[in-house]
Amino acid sequence: MTQKPRVLVTGGAGFLGSHLCERLLAIGHEVICLDNFFTGSKQNIEHLRDHPRFELLRHDVIQPILVEVEWVFNLACPASPRHYQHNPIKTIKTSVMGALNMLGLAKRVGARILQASTSEVYGDPDVHPQPESYWGRVNPVGIRSCYDEGKRCAEALFVDYHRSNEVDIRIVRIFNTYGPRMAFHDGRVVSNFIVQALTGKPLTLYGDGQQTRSFCYVDDLVEGLLALMHYEGPECHEPHNIGNPAEFTMQELAEEVNRLVGGDSGIVRQPLPADDPKQRRPDITRAKRNLKWEPRVPLAAGLQRTIDDFAHRLNAENAR
Repeated sequence: MTQKPRVLVTGGAGFLGSHLCERLLAIGHEVICLDNFFTGSKQNIEHLRDHPRFELLRHDVIQPILVEVEWVFNLACPASPRHYQHNPIKTIKTSVMGALNMLGLAKRVGARILQASTSEVYGDPDVHPQPESYWGRVNPVGIRSCYDEGKRCAEALFVDYHRSNEVDIRIVRIFNTYGPRMAFHDGRVVSNFIVQALTGKPLTLYGDGQQTRSFCYVDDLVEGLLALMHYEGPECHEPHNIGNPAEFTMQELAEEVNRLVGGDSGIVRQPLPADDPKQRRPDITRAKRNLKWEPRVPLAAGLQRTIDDFAHRLNAENAR
């Protein structure tokens, strides 16, 4: 294909989706951004609205849609616990019915389709780090199950559409991602810490602060998505972990945010939420082998860019 594929990005006005749209436009694609703005924001894509190769559709993936595209990135779904637990039935419907509708679209128009899955399919893991071969340890009736099981079902649908209908699928399991345009109050640890530090409030640590996460800067994550979409090797239809294998405790993250902001707001402790994973770290052997991909942005550098973005937006909000 000499002309770059025309691309549909569902959830394109979200944190990750807006960065993906921006990158696709930068490398010459025509992009249709689809979002119902349940958690996405028009501010995230305002700078793209007048681009001649950008189109915005307000639509919910729970409802079918037909557009002529060659690639589909299915990112539509609330991704933070605060958002996906706010309306758990809506979350499951978005994951499952959204996957069905986007797979139906891909089948009809012959598009390649990527499912944005999640490290949450591994649950509270007893294998560390987590390889794609690990089936996970998920509570199917817990407060996080609307998201965890919704994403696991979506993966099953993708694989079965490939087996039964030869739909050209890609599955990426995304680990903790951060960067500019994260919502201030989405409940994720990076945004929580940065907003608290910038506003002089104590940073909230849950449990003993020794639970771990691995944080991937959004630019690295987007390059991983693109690498997987281009990959046509023997494992192209297998899930691929995309994330940063550098592992940090929540205590270490809090200390680093305080250091970069230039103050010490102190720390308050709260009980650990139910089903909160104790460890999270990707095994990216498959991505390194197949996609020649690995993250490049160190945590301190990515956090500084994110803090600068948060400070700018907070100042603009306070000036209104």
